[in-house]
Amino acid sequence: MARQSLGQDTRQTQKQTQRLTPLQLLVGQMIEKPIDQLTEYVNQQLIDNPALEAKPGDEWDDTPADGFDGGQDSEDTADDKTGDTGNFDDSGNFDDSEELPVYEQQGPRSDPAGTLSFYDSLKEQMGETSLTERQRRIMEYLIGSLDNDGLLRKDNDTICDEMAIYHNFDATAEEVEEVLQKLQQFEPAGIGAHNLQECLLLQVERRPESRMKEVLRRLITDYFDDLLKNHIRKLQQVLRLTDEEKDALRAELRKLNPKPGAALGEAQGISLHQVTPDFIVETTDDGQVVFTLQRGRLPALEVSETYLEIIRDMSHLSHRDKQAVPMLRRDVDNAKMLIDALQQRQITLTKTMAAIIRRQRKFFLDGDEADLQPMVLKDVAADTGLDISTVSRVTNEKYAQTQWGIFRLRFFFSDRYDNNGDEVSTRMIKSTLKDIIDHEDKSHPLTDIQLEQEMRKRGFQTKRRTIVKYREQMNIPKSSLRRQ
Repeated sequence: MARQSLGQDTRQTQKQTQRLTPLQLLVGQMIEKPIDQLTEYVNQQLIDNPALEAKPGDEWDDTPADGFDGGQDSEDTADDKTGDTGNFDDSGNFDDSEELPVYEQQGPRSDPAGTLSFYDSLKEQMGETSLTERQRRIMEYLIGSLDNDGLLRKDNDTICDEMAIYHNFDATAEEVEEVLQKLQQFEPAGIGAHNLQECLLLQVERRPESRMKEVLRRLITDYFDDLLKNHIRKLQQVLRLTDEEKDALRAELRKLNPKPGAALGEAQGISLHQVTPDFIVETTDDGQVVFTLQRGRLPALEVSETYLEIIRDMSHLSHRDKQAVPMLRRDVDNAKMLIDALQQRQITLTKTMAAIIRRQRKFFLDGDEADLQPMVLKDVAADTGLDISTVSRVTNEKYAQTQWGIFRLRFFFSDRYDNNGDEVSTRMIKSTLKDIIDHEDKSHPLTDIQLEQEMRKRGFQTKRRTIVKYREQMNIPKSSLRRQ
């Protein structure tokens, strides 16, 4: 019988592993940040690292800047204001044989500083309203309890209980209701409603007395469920409306805002998510597509000359000062690494945007979404020689401003659909499907089977289940809910 024994055996093996350098890690972080976040990050680095400096005359302001220092003389950059980070001729060919220059990077298009937030607007209106001290405390709590859409989804008893528990303030439901009615008179109309139905009614009641106001009030009060289900034909018969009155009613309903608050904290006059485009894409009269890389408020950076002189000549330093030299070297190295990372970010973003425009040139010329070609991250990675993960970072949370509007970079990507051997973009299929639905007879909307037949007439061999999937992705209801 064989004997078993336990023991330890030491062996030497070779194993190859890939590790990212600190510079590669930093470049990855820089690439992923949109221009606003990048500016905040650089701002903090200028505070934390004394060896990093903003070039004189290039502090944050609202004027367009010429580019950050990347080892190229800034005067050369100032002379190069063509903004052509990529030129595409009529054939769609992109000339990238020359080295990438330091491109013009434009300043911000708008500055939200100084705008009044929605919450502050309500507090301002509260200050203009005659309130007792008790009513003022209740009003402040009601404003703070509003949801993002401006509705108050708590009943008065719940408000009373919360104020008693969390603020040691006793208020009756009648007091809360009295203050709430004052809040519901604030702008925008519909604020402070408990639900959508009340929100719409509050807006209707602000209107002058008229036949239309009476119809709207009755519609929202007595037939709200039918309204939500879009049973327009039924409502027309119940309310005894002519076709002209029905169309006028629909137009008035569209003017009502189901989310009067939009979003708490949103500044008036700007969107919920303030967007600063990272790219400005323009078309020239001769059919070229050019783009510029936005700089925003990013300053030109340089390494402190004082620190460099200390490191170059340490002969005059005392023994105590020499002990601080390693720390100075670390700060200088970090400053150089940040500048290098910003350079690589600029080159990487430029290559990626050039590849996107080369593949989607027709869209940038005519703005037709149906002209977007099938394109995935792998395609751009192959065109640029970049890793797919790098392309993913570049296209994440980045925006391009075009003459047709501002789009996420991910907007230009779409999957391929095999249309009997021909590859087409799923976006083209959706665009065609939406066009068919937009032009259908609204009194007899097309069923999914009929939509499938219409798509086949236009050359798309899409199955019914595909029609249903794309219709739902575009939030288009089924035929019975589209009937008018």
